[in-house]
Amino acid sequence: MRYAAVLRYAKTVLGLFFTAIMLFPVYWMINVSFTRDNDMRADPPHLFPWNGTLEGYRAVFEQQLPYLGTSLVVGLGTVALTLVLSAPAGYALAKLRPKGGGALSFVLLIAQMIPGIIMAMGFYAIYLRLGVLNTVGGLILADSTIAVPFGVLIFTAFMSGIPDELINAALIDGASKWRTFVSVILPVSRNAIVTVSLFAFLWAWSDFVFATTLDGGGDAQPITLGIYHYIGNNNQQWNAIMATAVVASIPATLLLILAQRYVAAGVTAGAVKD
Repeated sequence: MRYAAVLRYAKTVLGLFFTAIMLFPVYWMINVSFTRDNDMRADPPHLFPWNGTLEGYRAVFEQQLPYLGTSLVVGLGTVALTLVLSAPAGYALAKLRPKGGGALSFVLLIAQMIPGIIMAMGFYAIYLRLGVLNTVGGLILADSTIAVPFGVLIFTAFMSGIPDELINAALIDGASKWRTFVSVILPVSRNAIVTVSLFAFLWAWSDFVFATTLDGGGDAQPITLGIYHYIGNNNQQWNAIMATAVVASIPATLLLILAQRYVAAGVTAGAVKD
């Protein structure tokens, strides 16, 4: 009995140790965001900003709010476009079972393995011809190409677990397939909707490859480029960089905290058959 208690205690200590290691970069980001420029090169480095400053956060609110606004628009636009495309596609693959559905699912899986930089180069050539470089709409479309395949796979797995009796009852009552999808399937797919929305928003919010390739010269740029502008050949405003990173992490952190139970249910849907 004593051995079991010691073992539990050791596991707890070990878990806390590894958690501290994983969270240390987050702490260091916050620490540097309050550190004065003169103290950046202190040796040994300051583990706590005793003579802290708010200059970095002042720079965020004076310079970075437009970038944050653009990222919010791009993130929400990506979520909307992803849901509009992936939810009906997932429903079709899960319940309507069209010919070639298996091959399409395989193609969507392969699409997630294509490196983002290759897709960015392809988008650059297309956007250059269409004249939509450096636009928010073009960035939303590009970010959606990453989220839509994931969304289709999640919706397909989740909707496959919805009893066919629900659909048959709606069809018997005279509902069309589209009405059944909107009035029956979507309301019970809340977990999948939240999961897909969260990941689509996070991908768009944190994107740098598409942003720098397709919107590097635009008037409305996302926060990832806003942070990048602080880095120059002869000057790096590290407290401003880290302060911006802290502020930019807050929306993602809050969304993860609020949606974690829906995400856990959404990503495991379809894994176990009753």
